[in-house]
Amino acid sequence: MTWLTPLIAGIAAAVLIPLLVLLYFLKLRRREVEVSTTLLWKKSIQDLQANAPFQKLRRNILLLLQLLVLFAGLLAIAQPEIAAAMSEKTRHIIMIDRSASMSSVDAGDDGAEARLDVAKREALAFVEALREPGVFGLGERDEAMVISFDSSAEVLQPWTSDKARLRAAIQSIQPTDAPTLMDEAVRLSGAYAQPSLVEDVGLVSQATAPIHLWSDGRVQDARDVLLPSVTPMTFHGIGNADSINVGITALRAERDFDDPGKVSVFVGLSSTARVAQRAEVELAIDGLVAAIRPAPMSAASDEAPGAGGVVFNLDRSEGGLVRVRLTGTDALAADDVAYLALSPAKRLAVAIVSEGDLFVETALEGMALSRLVHFSPAQFERAAQSGDLAAFDVMVLVGWAPSDQLPPGRYLIFGAAPPITGIESEGERTGPFIAIDWSREHPMFRFASLDNLIISQDVGLEPREDLRVLARSDAGPIVVEATDRGVRAIVVSFEPAESNWPFDPGFVIALASAVRTLGESEGAVTSESVTPGDAVSTRVPPSVREVALREPGGATNTLLPSPDGTVTFGPVQRSGIYQLSWRGEAGATDAVVDGRVLRVIAANLLDAAETTIGAAPTLELASRRVEATTSSNDASERRRLWPWLLLAALAIVMLEWFVYNKRVQV
Repeated sequence: MTWLTPLIAGIAAAVLIPLLVLLYFLKLRRREVEVSTTLLWKKSIQDLQANAPFQKLRRNILLLLQLLVLFAGLLAIAQPEIAAAMSEKTRHIIMIDRSASMSSVDAGDDGAEARLDVAKREALAFVEALREPGVFGLGERDEAMVISFDSSAEVLQPWTSDKARLRAAIQSIQPTDAPTLMDEAVRLSGAYAQPSLVEDVGLVSQATAPIHLWSDGRVQDARDVLLPSVTPMTFHGIGNADSINVGITALRAERDFDDPGKVSVFVGLSSTARVAQRAEVELAIDGLVAAIRPAPMSAASDEAPGAGGVVFNLDRSEGGLVRVRLTGTDALAADDVAYLALSPAKRLAVAIVSEGDLFVETALEGMALSRLVHFSPAQFERAAQSGDLAAFDVMVLVGWAPSDQLPPGRYLIFGAAPPITGIESEGERTGPFIAIDWSREHPMFRFASLDNLIISQDVGLEPREDLRVLARSDAGPIVVEATDRGVRAIVVSFEPAESNWPFDPGFVIALASAVRTLGESEGAVTSESVTPGDAVSTRVPPSVREVALREPGGATNTLLPSPDGTVTFGPVQRSGIYQLSWRGEAGATDAVVDGRVLRVIAANLLDAAETTIGAAPTLELASRRVEATTSSNDASERRRLWPWLLLAALAIVMLEWFVYNKRVQV
């Protein structure tokens, strides 16, 4: 048992107890009156004897009861508590995970509650147990702040001792479908920390207040989180470590390059079950079920989850909204459905700008294009000034790039450093160089390898860090992807003729895939797709002045495009379809319904790490290892006794009043 304000109670006891006893020692001052007999005044004589000073106290039930009342009140002032206090610190950081895996329904005493609901309930109990001032506002008062996080973090309530505000902040936390990243939350807590004095270090600005984390431990960037050594952390583990879940972790569609009316939809699945099983996958187009296919799943192991997949082959020239859904039910619903938007089938119009490159032009002539036009650099610049380039889906530049500015559009550039923000050339480099790494996930290299690539000369690309590097050689980046002011480009640092690439069948495959990706015919999937936690960013025609965005839950937001037509919203919190609509000019892949232009943007989880929902028993941070506590946390063990002592004092006062009145009546 601990006492929050024992000193105050001790001072009060030293004053009040002697005063109460002294009242029974005092001699009453009485007025003398002559009477005929004292026979009827025996009780008065006894009273005089009892009140004689320094006379031994008689047994008196009223004195005993009054002492009990006083004793109970003094104990209440001392504020006793059962078990230890939560911490010696007076500030606490409440950090609650709201990511997709926290929506798993496997928590609580019966295993039928969402993890986030249990986390919020335990956090509310923690807030109720925070220390409050004693009588007359004396004593320490605990403060706390509330941080909620998924792939981003936000402070819902800065430092306060107001429990009502803390409760409101915790209750306001809503689940999201975003992945779990904790580094920003930890850095945010440090930004709100007050400078503190650390032994042998000095005054530092670190979060020295203890962090109380409610999470299932499925933190993707845990090993990147540097928690200061002076910061205590309590990890309140939520969820079942053995929860089984099957989710959609990959979704893409491709139109056949030679026959765009044929579509293949690829669905990748992940499972945490320890035995092989089969899932049923349903595909619907524009709300109508088109097919249901079984998908065999391998068994999960300690090293990796089980995997499986299925392919749907469709004959569909027109566009549409594709929904893929798992027909069963499991603990997590967010990864059981995913969407993508199909564009209408079309053949691409391509312009090639070169001084006569044989390899690239020959490869493009062999593709099923609607149009292939050759420009010289001078003709390209004249076409850019006249606006004729808008008729082409992709422009391929070989050995040359404009020196001033690229017109808006999509570009595949070989052997030149284009005027794109963040891309520079460090000068011509002479090889030989060999490719050492490339992004096998990018559509350009999904079916093409650079194993045997040897480069004799390139322009020495030097991209900034936030640009996407698709391939590297032993001399540096050789393929990068960039977006800048209406320009989307894949830049290759060398001309095909300066390498052995054209003699590899993978060259034609990579070239066709790059052209198809840039022309947005890759998979017939529009580029308008995001992951929960990211922002929706798209461009509408410059003439559009107002855009309405409808969220999956039905809420509508009004967005104002920037001067170049860019519309941004987010970060989006839930997976589903985000629908933009406006009146006016339509884009190439937009639909027009009742006079309004419609554009859909799919938000899908597609995250194997979030699909693996088994609660982690430990949190492996970069600086330490934190073990999960049980659900009965510090807050639930604290029991304040002073309210019960006050109730006991009140009951004794009532008893004393009853006894006193009985004596008077007698």
